[in-house]
Amino acid sequence: MSSSPVTESICCPKCQEAVAVDGDVQIQSKPESGKSVCVNKGLHVCIGNMLHRHRHSSSSSSSTIPNSLSSHEKSTLDTIRNWETIKGKRALLCAVSYDKQKYHIKGTNYDVIKMREFLMTQFKFPSASIHILAEMESHPHPTKRNIQEALRWLVKDNQKGDSLVFYFSGHGLRQPDFFDDELDGFDETICPLDFRTEGMIIDNEINDTIVRPLKEGVKLHAMIDACHSGTILDLPHVYSTKKHCWSDNKPTSGAYKGTNGGLAISIGACEDNQLAADTSAFSESGKQMEGAMTHTFRKAFSENSKATYANVLSSMHDNILAAKKKNFSISGLFHRERLQEPLLSSSEEFNLNEAFVL
Repeated sequence: MSSSPVTESICCPKCQEAVAVDGDVQIQSKPESGKSVCVNKGLHVCIGNMLHRHRHSSSSSSSTIPNSLSSHEKSTLDTIRNWETIKGKRALLCAVSYDKQKYHIKGTNYDVIKMREFLMTQFKFPSASIHILAEMESHPHPTKRNIQEALRWLVKDNQKGDSLVFYFSGHGLRQPDFFDDELDGFDETICPLDFRTEGMIIDNEINDTIVRPLKEGVKLHAMIDACHSGTILDLPHVYSTKKHCWSDNKPTSGAYKGTNGGLAISIGACEDNQLAADTSAFSESGKQMEGAMTHTFRKAFSENSKATYANVLSSMHDNILAAKKKNFSISGLFHRERLQEPLLSSSEEFNLNEAFVL
């Protein structure tokens, strides 16, 4: 069952300070930096009077369409629920650009188009098995309700041999954890298109929806290009590239964060206390905005078609570091002189020298 809405606070990614939820949304202008424009994929915003916390969201979500929805919204939900559940490979790709809003991101639509192309060419995903939520014509919009419904579609009737992919490009935030689920005291979140009115989707809900239902023999990969996305799936094991070993990320509450026999693997754009970037630094023209995580992830496979998990993480790190050494004006990648460091987490420990296969 869901808890009642509570007053909370969130952490502002610009100042890294917890901000009490009290008052209207306050938006600060985003920085601009030279010719190679970069925008942090974290909101410079203090968000108030909007958080509805659901302890066990997947069990509280209704399978019926609320009467309060418009006919268009009901039709969109019907469309998502009627997506064909293709066995074997299927993917959900979400791009949130927050069009016509002050915290607009320019590169997310490009990201999702390139990821679709990547899945089809690199890993032979059938076109019909890839579904997109985006602020683009002919696609359902990435509202909170649509993302929630699409996540349920992704794992619906999963069975042995399935390879599932969840990709998200958009804003990410964090907020204080009140249930002892997080070692660092914060829940990570993704921000749907309508998060200012409907609230964010927190890591607990994502774990409940797409991690817990995974059956034996099913593998899920999540690639999350957003700020504070390191442990966005709340998986119990995190890999340290510095120590070359797995560390325990199990909640102190003792809550189970694993699967129903399957394997869930997530790559976040950065560690939970870091910001991710939307940048033109990697564009040949110097104009095309794209997520730094998405670009370097795809590039890892162009450099090594038989890449391992270790190869991918190393390549992503090296390409971001190389960009810094070239003195690109991409401050969002290096907030307070820290690299945007991709983070791997998993429901089970495994050998990173295994081939990265979707």
